[in-house]
Amino acid sequence: MERIDINNEETVNEGKIAAIISHFWIVGLVIAFIMNLNKKNSFTSFYVRQNIGLNLAQFLNGVLIYELLGRTAGLIVAVLLFICWFISLFGAFKGEEKLIPYIGEYFQKGFQGI
Repeated sequence: MERIDINNEETVNEGKIAAIISHFWIVGLVIAFIMNLNKKNSFTSFYVRQNIGLNLAQFLNGVLIYELLGRTAGLIVAVLLFICWFISLFGAFKGEEKLIPYIGEYFQKGFQGI
């Protein structure tokens, strides 16, 4: 689990509320994305990217894993995704850019334009 330090405390303070809001599934993600449109905040953008990836992973889990591998496999993946979500939410509360284990780096690269 890699942790990225932020030098600018003001950036964190300005973007913290939107970063936390982005964790509340699709509705919160859309709200945080809209809040971040006018004045781009790198802290908020980091968590918006993380949560786009988590929401996409949850969707794919429901569509693919449950259907192809069964309910037990889908439930295991859902629990792992919930743990990742919690780690991310805790990082936002603490004011740290905390990557989701194993997949967070891919979310940051894949949704770089946000």
